[in-house]
Amino acid sequence: MTMIGEYVDVGHRDEFMLRIGKVIVIKNEEIAVFRTSDGRLFALENKSPHPKGGPLAEGIVSGHYIYDPLYDWRIDLESGEVQAPDHGQVRTYPVRLNGEKVQIAV
Repeated sequence: MTMIGEYVDVGHRDEFMLRIGKVIVIKNEEIAVFRTSDGRLFALENKSPHPKGGPLAEGIVSGHYIYDPLYDWRIDLESGEVQAPDHGQVRTYPVRLNGEKVQIAV
């Protein structure tokens, strides 16, 4: 990983499979990166907002939502907000493409 100002290179775009989460560790933080079927990239803290916690990278991506693999909570990939009737929020990270390199702001 290479520091680019406030952004960190985390890999080539093709390393992030469509609708499959990938865990990246930056500064001892686990971040789950998702590439949606329309090619957009999102980064969330790899921790469920459910009181019992758990990883999000193994969740199911549908549209711009991820379904928590343990509790089936629906989480908006852009805002990190848990959708009703459940409630909570996951930390999100800005993601950008620099050519074909995926970069995440930390």
